[in-house]
Amino acid sequence: MAEAEVKTAAEGGAAAPEAAEAEAPKKPVDPSFEPEIIVFACHYCAYAAADLAGSMRLQYPSNIRMIKLPCTGKLEVIHLMRAIEAGADGVYAAGCLEGECHYLKGNLWARKRVTKVKELLAEVGLEPERVEMYNMSSAMGAKFAESATEFTERIKQLGPNPVKRPGVSAHAAAREALGDVAMADDGPPPAAPAGEGNQP
Repeated sequence: MAEAEVKTAAEGGAAAPEAAEAEAPKKPVDPSFEPEIIVFACHYCAYAAADLAGSMRLQYPSNIRMIKLPCTGKLEVIHLMRAIEAGADGVYAAGCLEGECHYLKGNLWARKRVTKVKELLAEVGLEPERVEMYNMSSAMGAKFAESATEFTERIKQLGPNPVKRPGVSAHAAAREALGDVAMADDGPPPAAPAGEGNQP
């Protein structure tokens, strides 16, 4: 009996920090805060999914600013960091479903780079949750809208980027950092990759 009580107390003690963490009060959300969010979207899938979401008249936050890429594999750590440094409240890459990248592994490279940026942000005292990677196909308009909404809500909870400076456009800075990697919104699709192992 005493042994059972000790076991229960020990279990309760182990669970107590988890319960306290789950019940920790959330930071109050400023209802007037509209986060600036940059989306680096693959031309073949996520950008097409955003178009589909629009034609399906699905609602998603209007604060999403898209930058179209031929492939998320073109996205480097510096591009993500430059967007945050310029004041974006949140940044995410939206690529093809894993195993379905038109450039074979571009979305896998992008995921590794997003993970690296999360580590760098944590090192400098910024929330790693400000950066994310989502995967979707061109037919997943609902997934695009859901991801945009979920991410915006997350950033609203985190609050404004503490390094945001007045008068600096994070979208313009991110586009400039990408150079000619960023595609024009109405640009023609890039040529389909010819063979295996093509790095975008």
